[in-house]
Amino acid sequence: MPTPPTAGSAPRAPRPSRRSVLAAMAAAVPAAGLPVLSGRASAAPAAGALPGGGDLGPNVLVFDPATPNIQGTVDEIFKRQESAQFGEGRFALLFKPGTYRGLNAQIGFYTSIAGLGLSPGDTTFHGDVTVDAGWFNGNATQNFWRSAENLTLHPVNGTNRWAVAQAAPFRRMHIKGGLNLAPDGYGWASGGYIADSRIDGSVAPYSQQQWYTRDSSVGGWNNAVWNMVFSGVEGAPAQSFPDPPYTTLDTTPVSREKPFLYLDGADYKVFLPEKRTNARGTTWGSGRPRGESLPLGRFYVAKPGVDAATLNAALSQGLNLLLTPGIYHLDRPVEVRRPNTVVLGLGYPTLVPDNGATAMKVADVDGVRLAGFLIDAGPVNSATLLEVGPEGASADHAANPTTVQDVFIRIGGAGPGKATTSMVINSNHTLIDHTWVWRADHGDGVGWETNRADHGVRVNGDDVLATGLFVEHFNKYDVEWRGERGRTVFFQNEKAYDAPNQAAIQNGDIKGYAAYKIADGVTAHEGWGLGSYCYYNVDPTIRQDHGFQAPAKPGVKLHHLLVVSLGGKGQYEHVINSIGAPTSGTSTVPSTVVSYP
Repeated sequence: MPTPPTAGSAPRAPRPSRRSVLAAMAAAVPAAGLPVLSGRASAAPAAGALPGGGDLGPNVLVFDPATPNIQGTVDEIFKRQESAQFGEGRFALLFKPGTYRGLNAQIGFYTSIAGLGLSPGDTTFHGDVTVDAGWFNGNATQNFWRSAENLTLHPVNGTNRWAVAQAAPFRRMHIKGGLNLAPDGYGWASGGYIADSRIDGSVAPYSQQQWYTRDSSVGGWNNAVWNMVFSGVEGAPAQSFPDPPYTTLDTTPVSREKPFLYLDGADYKVFLPEKRTNARGTTWGSGRPRGESLPLGRFYVAKPGVDAATLNAALSQGLNLLLTPGIYHLDRPVEVRRPNTVVLGLGYPTLVPDNGATAMKVADVDGVRLAGFLIDAGPVNSATLLEVGPEGASADHAANPTTVQDVFIRIGGAGPGKATTSMVINSNHTLIDHTWVWRADHGDGVGWETNRADHGVRVNGDDVLATGLFVEHFNKYDVEWRGERGRTVFFQNEKAYDAPNQAAIQNGDIKGYAAYKIADGVTAHEGWGLGSYCYYNVDPTIRQDHGFQAPAKPGVKLHHLLVVSLGGKGQYEHVINSIGAPTSGTSTVPSTVVSYP
């Protein structure tokens, strides 16, 4: 996404005309011969039952400080994954508690790196965990699908570089120094998300267009381009939107951190952090994190090649799911029916419905946790890809909500894919904590009708909270919110680049579908830090009436809205409804509304 130079930031190299310039694709090779992590299995299962625990497969790699040639192994994974944007390789790099020296772990596509301690300080690098953009000529706007979790870093030069775009979470990290979010050369960047982390020094976003930081601590924050949002962040800059564009909430209304794998002595367990209300700061800074642990034996450890029937059988016998790295083809939905079920992915496991099925359905029950996986639409149109709660769900889950965390959805890009509505949230009180729902604008199987996907996220449940909502390029509404008392903290959107003409996006007498529509019947809704961008490069004459549409009711309140025309390829007439100045020209300057109504 193009960004104008920002006063006070370093100069940046020219960028290609749009983010969607095709990236090089590289096929991943098998990881034979690399270290493999195994967990202690549970007691022998009953006859015919599926076992819990066991081996995590060849693409989960574990290291301890005595492992030989750690740098060489990590470099080999990066070589395979650096430019493999739509490849099939998937890897998790896990580090046992201890101290590691002289390591620079460069992280490519579909690669997760994490410590295996209960707290970040248990696993310490005197070195770096690096994301840069050399593979794409210094442009970081396609550095998707990678993550770092649960480590303490002492960066070699005092500052760690994490130049990412969407779907690249940075969780439970402690940086004993600064954090640079821009690529070498200060090229274009479009991210990102930090949670439950502490950066002792300053965070320097430089060219990052937008960023959301939640329940963390920072030593400083250097600049902003369009939309920087903070909730529950110690050391965050003061509220000042639109100049500079900082949106700062003292606390996060409700949060519950993502589950994670860790070592308890010689045993592998999954830690489930407890829910917090009005949270501020990290969960781990004042001693042992609060929550509960599940032994690996209570998980069915799934490997690529298992079918939906097997996954459902494991769930039916009371096991949780641990999805190891790889691609899983499904002929029917994975059905999560039991309260408090955990579905946790390692290394970006990817679910693909091949025959128009919904990839996953969750019953209207308490406390389900979905985390750390990707859903790829298949070649046959799916009505939905992820459903949380059935239609008409009505139970109260305030005490123990379902969480959807680092669950990413993609339509096209890796190949043909279609879905009418990607993510549907029917259950009340659901927490959506960092998602990127993306109709692909580049890659394979891309075109206005080729990867048709009308709607990104539809929320029917009441009291749903989204923290870190990224939804892009859908043919109609990117987000359609029908439930009452919904809240969103940070929203990032691009309208579909490839609309062929004005008629293709006409919505009755409205020009274009809003990026974020609150249904006419909703009486209460609130949002903070919401941005929508257009880049109609096929027909730059397209006009979009507004980025946001909301009913004029006292209980509907939106704070800090912006729309941007990227280089003048299409324009917005207003920001929300008929309010806000139009965008104009090619200068890529946001039009803002501080408060609605």
